[in-house]
Amino acid sequence: MGGMITRSRVPLRISFGGGGTDVSPYCDEYGGAVMNATIDRYATVSLFPFDDKTIEIESIDYDTALKYDVDQFLAYDGHLDLIKGVVNYMRKNYGIGQGFRLRIHNDAPPGSGLGSSSAVCVALIGAFKHWLNMPLTPYEVAELAYRIEREELNIRGGKQDQYAAAFGGFNFIEFNGANTIVNPLRLRSDVVYELHHRLILAYVGGSHDSSRILSSQIRDMTSGRRETLQSLHEAKELAVAMKAALVTGNLDDFGLLLDRAWESKKRFTEGITNQRIDALYERAKSAGALGGKVSGAGGGGFMFFFAEADKRYAVAEALQEEGAQIANYSFTEIGLHTWGVRHP
Repeated sequence: MGGMITRSRVPLRISFGGGGTDVSPYCDEYGGAVMNATIDRYATVSLFPFDDKTIEIESIDYDTALKYDVDQFLAYDGHLDLIKGVVNYMRKNYGIGQGFRLRIHNDAPPGSGLGSSSAVCVALIGAFKHWLNMPLTPYEVAELAYRIEREELNIRGGKQDQYAAAFGGFNFIEFNGANTIVNPLRLRSDVVYELHHRLILAYVGGSHDSSRILSSQIRDMTSGRRETLQSLHEAKELAVAMKAALVTGNLDDFGLLLDRAWESKKRFTEGITNQRIDALYERAKSAGALGGKVSGAGGGGFMFFFAEADKRYAVAEALQEEGAQIANYSFTEIGLHTWGVRHP
């Protein structure tokens, strides 16, 4: 074990519809449903075992390295807390007495709207799972990541990101209290290719504070704000309709459903949209987009737009003229994947 490097990789995701209904207390009281797909942007973790009693954490993205004693509790101070939370859990529950180094890289920063933070959590659990030969199913990995984020670290959020990262592919995911069901969609290859051609992913700048936005959503729902509850109900219904549109290959219907989903999402709570996002959305629609939305809680990061059949390039050009950066991507079917390589 000491001579092997463990690597773990999970994909990031695009959230088409239903996001927000996977957040407690809504999913506990009414049941939630989301429609998402994973793309070829990844969170990657490498785990190097040591013979000594030190733990090293290296974040490539933040150009940061931390060092601890293997028996030391890693205090939460707002700096790489997600990584520390997984390490603390593994040490406490699996009695790790050996030192190791973790090296973490993410293809998208926190606040991107692609589920990058939860992807890191799943990738970290995957690395320990492989190293320690833990018999965890994808469901158990996703649920453990959710518990560490929400209970250990008290980070506000839903459940879809952990399950999307663990499973990969096109998934319709249902949340009913403690029960989560992942329904993989078997789409025709021509549907996937056409969806990829017409769906434009763009970085629009800034980032979102998903915890703040979701805290506001939870507050509005629990306080009885009628518009929030009605909008969440509608978002769930639209996710169901999106699944049907994809399975049957009715992509124009899918694009129009995205437009309805965005209008519904904006009514969840404040902070989901802003003047720049609204301007970009209207410019894309004027150029030939049937619909689109922010991929995540809202406020910034990545957006995607579904173009009419012959307007893909016109929509992309219009977005670039507004300062958005078009992102190359492909859909991927593989979720959490781990492997070992011998240390040179």
